[in-house]
Amino acid sequence: MSRFVEDIRQARVQGRLPDRFRSANIRRACPGWAEHTYGVFLPKHRIGNPGGYTPYFEQHDDGSYSLIELKRHK
Repeated sequence: MSRFVEDIRQARVQGRLPDRFRSANIRRACPGWAEHTYGVFLPKHRIGNPGGYTPYFEQHDDGSYSLIELKRHK
C-alpha cells in the first residue's frame, strides 16, 4: 500500500479529514506531497477505475470520496 494512502488513513483516524473528502481536504490534512498527486490519486484509485488500479476510495454522487476500508469497518 502506498505511503500516501497511509497518510490519508492516519488523517482520518486523527480527525484531520472528514468521512467524505475532496483533494483540497487531503492537501490541507496531508501536506508535503507533489501538487499533482492530490488531484490524480483519488480518481485513479477509486472503485471502478478504468485502469484497473487497486481501489482505496469510493466516489460519491457529489464528487467526494471516502476510504473504502474505514467505511466497511465501522
